[in-house]
Amino acid sequence: MKTNKLLAGILLGAAAGAVLGILFAPDKGKETRKKLKNKGQELGDKLKHRFEDLGNKVQDKYQDIRKDANDLLSKAKEKSTL
Repeated sequence: MKTNKLLAGILLGAAAGAVLGILFAPDKGKETRKKLKNKGQELGDKLKHRFEDLGNKVQDKYQDIRKDANDLLSKAKEKSTL
């Protein structure tokens, strides 16, 4: 859980830094809005990929645990029939 909080903090800090950097840049309003939109999309894509990776890892772990549980159950059944 600490890793997730750390990752969220890092991403939030990076996003805040990017937004502040863009806001204080000497560009026209239209260009600034365009940059903010692009940065927002980039951040959204990064978050989406991170959550997809996390979901895949959780699913893989679930499958491993389920397989281990089924193996234990099979072994227990074998020993009970002896």
